[in-house]
Amino acid sequence: MTVRFSDFVLDPRQRTLTRDGAPVELNARYFDALALMARAPGELVTKDRFMDEVWRGIPVTDEALTQCIRTLRRQLGDDAASPRFIETVPKHGYRFIAAVGGGPETVAQTPAMVPPLPWRRFLLLGGMGTMGGGVAGLFGGLVYGFIATAQPGTGAASTLLVLLCLTIAIALVGGGAVSFGLAAAEFAPDRRWYWRVLGGAAGGLVVGAVVKLLGTDAFNLLFGAAPAGITGGGEGALLGASVGLACWLAMRGDPVRPIAPRAGVAALVGGVTGAAIPLLGGRLMSGSLDSLARQFPDSRLRLDHVGAVLGESGFGLASQVVSGAMEGALFAGCIAAAMALALRSEATGR
Repeated sequence: MTVRFSDFVLDPRQRTLTRDGAPVELNARYFDALALMARAPGELVTKDRFMDEVWRGIPVTDEALTQCIRTLRRQLGDDAASPRFIETVPKHGYRFIAAVGGGPETVAQTPAMVPPLPWRRFLLLGGMGTMGGGVAGLFGGLVYGFIATAQPGTGAASTLLVLLCLTIAIALVGGGAVSFGLAAAEFAPDRRWYWRVLGGAAGGLVVGAVVKLLGTDAFNLLFGAAPAGITGGGEGALLGASVGLACWLAMRGDPVRPIAPRAGVAALVGGVTGAAIPLLGGRLMSGSLDSLARQFPDSRLRLDHVGAVLGESGFGLASQVVSGAMEGALFAGCIAAAMALALRSEATGR
């Protein structure tokens, strides 16, 4: 019987799969695997059943089945992190979760076929991403705090504590805006990668613009002057888009894969973006702190030691590029790791 799901038509007798009338290429075994799942929507298809009915007793490794599912998802435009068609049941097998129909009549969707509620996953990813941003702020605050307190004088502990609180607060706000922005992709009909990038960019743009506006107004009100060149909407949008891409890369594929390599890829994407922002004339946290310190010469806050290590007089462009790379890597890596951990917990039920 012909099986229809979304804009696909699967015809087991003719051994064809089409999308909007255009053929979709699959080899014989992968076609059999898809047909096996599509004929039993909402039911768990175990690994042993795949081996018996698709490979018909031919000894193969689990990797062969993993590669089969990976290829099917790619041909269907599916995403393991936010599946529309094939859901992973960790350590057991897979389940076809799309609503299917045979001929003109649509088969009723069973409760097992209902994908995770968008609101639930939206809150889970956004909340975990916010926590990841806070962790990035903690590490960044410690780094800048120890740099700022390396110079002789009193008040080192207070300076460290103030910087730590400031960076954590900013990272929580920024991480929350970016994380909930890219988590909003759960409400998109296709959940493609560009929705996460656009959501992250929108979140970064809003929080960057608001923080700059409020910060500038606050300094003008309290001191009659505001530091020039602090982080704003442009830098927030660029970094937010980068985090959206980084999180998409980290979350795609099997959600139970090790998190560290995925966080490393995300950190690389964020680090490259963080290094590029100063080259494009923008500033991240370190550049903003340096601008603030120069506006108030009597401040204990100084980042000139970073420039001295890099052979610069003061906190110059090289210092901003290096520190920007660190900030971007920390921010993207921690948020991506937190979101990947959320998806793993959801998949394993722990």
